Amino acid sequence: MKSITLTNNSIIKKSLKYFLLLSVFFSGMLTSCSHNVSSTNQWVSLFNGEDLTGWKIKISGYNLNDNYKNTFRVENGILKCSYDNYENFDGEFGHIFYDKKFSNYIIRVEYRFVGEQVKGGADWAYRNNGIMFHSQSPESMRIDQDFPISIEAQMLGGNGVDERPTGSVCTPGTNIVIGGELITDHCTSSSSKTFHGDQWVTMEVEVHGNGKIKHIVNGEVVFEYEKPQLDPNDPDAQILITNGANLMLSEGYIALQAESHPTEFRKIEILELDK
Repeated sequence: MKSITLTNNSIIKKSLKYFLLLSVFFSGMLTSCSHNVSSTNQWVSLFNGEDLTGWKIKISGYNLNDNYKNTFRVENGILKCSYDNYENFDGEFGHIFYDKKFSNYIIRVEYRFVGEQVKGGADWAYRNNGIMFHSQSPESMRIDQDFPISIEAQMLGGNGVDERPTGSVCTPGTNIVIGGELITDHCTSSSSKTFHGDQWVTMEVEVHGNGKIKHIVNGEVVFEYEKPQLDPNDPDAQILITNGANLMLSEGYIALQAESHPTEFRKIEILELDK
């Protein structure tokens, strides 16, 4: 009986060893499948905290890199969209583009809205900004084009009363697919709560080329969709298509907006993912 007991114990120990090995293996597989992050990938800051090195500016009505009225600036380690040099806003919609294309990644931004909206700004632009991604290049925009052809992870701030969920999606010159249905509405609301006041909010956008896209606010997934694509009915998208752009979007530039409300960004980071 003693020898049989030792044999059984040996079998049990071997089985337990294999079980633990399999557990570690499948745990690693699940972690890898979550974001497809390789061991060499790491978060990289796109903003150096000192100046606008690596960024390009396009403001509607002005030439590339004409930073009209110093709209985009860096002060005390903060990238600011500022309107203190404006007397009135007259459609000078601006975007600041990082000078590199991305396809599979997570972009993470810490932002907040501050101060008062500049006089002349539209009601919908109150405490409104966004992360534009899969965007056309700033060089390819018309001089008076208000918004780049792109997908927008919208940033909204509360007005102290109404519900204004952040992390919604807007689609200037583009469309998306939700649950197998092509969505052609310009904006679709997320499930995020409203953030009132001047508090800092963390927004992440997880992008898998032309596949799944997630909007994540303060660690919570608030929106999911897939298959971002050009809208063939949009005049500016038609120009891109005529010039050889693919209908389905799988890569592009990243930009932040200036739509008439002062906004601050203290972190802009990216984690590139394996395909």
